[in-house]
Amino acid sequence: MPVETPRRIVQCRGVRGATTVEENSRSAILLATGELLWYLIERNGIVPDDVASAYFTTTRDLDAEFPALAARKLGWLDVALICGHEMEVPGALSQCIRVLLHWNTTRTAKEIEHVYIRGARDLRPDQQALLELPDVPIPRFDLD
Repeated sequence: MPVETPRRIVQCRGVRGATTVEENSRSAILLATGELLWYLIERNGIVPDDVASAYFTTTRDLDAEFPALAARKLGWLDVALICGHEMEVPGALSQCIRVLLHWNTTRTAKEIEHVYIRGARDLRPDQQALLELPDVPIPRFDLD
């Protein structure tokens, strides 16, 4: 007699990630955000049709471009995107871009892989496994 596995229900889950840039420039923000999104996509199998929305934030020292534009350039044309600034907390990491994806998935919260790269690794020391990111080809997009 075959064993039935329980069907998983699609739920909206939060997927977090963060990165940093070396300078407040359009190209630095777009390239770093594109890299971050690509790792989130690759680690979790995310497709744009399953993303309900994405909330990008930057520290106040980054204002040369909207990081959400990187998502548009990756083809996220029908995903609701918004940007804002992080709270100013003394001693907080500077030149940081964060993202919260609202993702419709059958994965449990424990199965989701959050990604913290570059200088943002220190934000989540509990995510040590992500220090060894796979060598995946990151798509380059037109910055114009």
